[in-house]
Amino acid sequence: MRVGCPKEIKNHEYRVGLTPGAVREYVAHGHSVLIETNAGAGIGADDAAYVAAGAKIAATAKEVFDNSDMIVKVKEPQPSEWVQLREGQILYTYLHLAPDPEQTKGLIASGVTAVAYETVTDERGGLPLLAPMSEVAGRLSIQAGAFSLQKANGGRGILLGGVPGVTPAKVAVIGGGVVGLHAAKMAVGLGADVTILDRSIPRLRQLDDIFNGRVHTRFSTIDALEQEVFAADLVIGAVLIPGAAAPKLVTKKMLGGMKKGAVIVDVAIDQGGCFETSHATTHSDPTYEVDGIIHYCVANMPGAVPITSAHALNNATLAHGLALADHGLEAIRKDKHLQNGLNVHKGKITNKPVADSLGYEMHEPLSVL
Repeated sequence: MRVGCPKEIKNHEYRVGLTPGAVREYVAHGHSVLIETNAGAGIGADDAAYVAAGAKIAATAKEVFDNSDMIVKVKEPQPSEWVQLREGQILYTYLHLAPDPEQTKGLIASGVTAVAYETVTDERGGLPLLAPMSEVAGRLSIQAGAFSLQKANGGRGILLGGVPGVTPAKVAVIGGGVVGLHAAKMAVGLGADVTILDRSIPRLRQLDDIFNGRVHTRFSTIDALEQEVFAADLVIGAVLIPGAAAPKLVTKKMLGGMKKGAVIVDVAIDQGGCFETSHATTHSDPTYEVDGIIHYCVANMPGAVPITSAHALNNATLAHGLALADHGLEAIRKDKHLQNGLNVHKGKITNKPVADSLGYEMHEPLSVL
């Protein structure tokens, strides 16, 4: 198969869909790989590194899209990209369609077969291609929150870990999944006073065991959520419903009960955000203020650390990518986890949470493949 990887064009997105190491794997499987020039510059991989790995270099993104059977990316295609997609082509990348009706329309119109990293599943019910970026985003959320809490950046002016004789900052983590776990690890490591809220008692038990009493765990009710958000200096939104829009758990009204200069970091922003006042921001302009509360809502947080992120992502996506390249649509027909990853095929929506969120008819993957 002809596999193509264009340079990412989203604001301050430095990751790359294929590292040179991944290219070697595709080439070893007998596939040809076409990389847009400078696609790997953000991770320190120049064109020569890709050529050494067996790839050919394309001068433009159009050349990649025109001459590839499968496109491997990191972020969702931008308007100038989705118009270059076509029927019979496989797109393998993050999509996050539920809060993005325009991209959905673009993919439907293109006829492309779109497999979304974030809805591919595994035998344990996890999301293995989303997990590494959730780990990165969870850890970054604390760095971003700590920086935003500084007075010069609009925050309260509190050090996350405090110092001897002065209490540390209070951090509330809403959601105890992968993002929440890694956010809590970073916050605890910096000495903060951390509470994790979740609606799964078994997960709260597991988190209590993991942290051995170093974090507080609370079952997430409206009362508990309000109490923790009002008391917090930093709130991390780490809620995920696979494929669907994130629930709005913190309302605009609740901001009035928070400390002025407190910070919220909405890691769920790719799925629309879990704060009512959230809207997507970029690395070049990451924060804004609503009712005295600083909002950090960067939609591609892991792009800030592309060397770590790109290699972690490629580690996770390689096996399914090779299966798609080796077997095409037959790989999806044979693998229920890739079927869960299929979001759009020949103008049909094939993922139920996406269809429900956007008001489309849902088609079972096997019925349209």
